[in-house]
Amino acid sequence: MSRDLRTRRGPDTFRCRHCRLDVPTSAPGTRHRNHCPTCLWSRHLDDRVPGDRAARCAAAMEPIAVTVRDDGEWVVVHRCRGCATLRVNRIAGDDNPYTLMQLAGSSAGAAG
Repeated sequence: MSRDLRTRRGPDTFRCRHCRLDVPTSAPGTRHRNHCPTCLWSRHLDDRVPGDRAARCAAAMEPIAVTVRDDGEWVVVHRCRGCATLRVNRIAGDDNPYTLMQLAGSSAGAAG
C-alpha cells in the first residue's frame, strides 16, 4: 500500500496493527476506543485511566479472553505484546459478535 493511502486517514481513525483496517475512534458503548471491532486487537495506549493515552509502550495488544463484570457487561482482556501488561476494554456496539463468541469460547475452554 502506498504511503499516500496510509496518510489519508483522518484524525478520527486509527489503523489496526493486526488486520490493518482503518477504524473510527468513536464507537457505540465506549468513549475511548482503542481496539479494532473486526479482530479485537488493541494498542497499548492508556496507562492508568481509560483515555489518558499516557502509556509509553504503544505495542500491539492481543485479545486473550472475554470476561463478564458483576453488572453483566462483557469486556475483552488484552495482553500487551511489548511489555505483557494486561488490560480490560469494554466491548463496543459494533464489535464483531462472531469474533467475540470465538474468543469467549476459547476463554471458557481454557478455564475448564
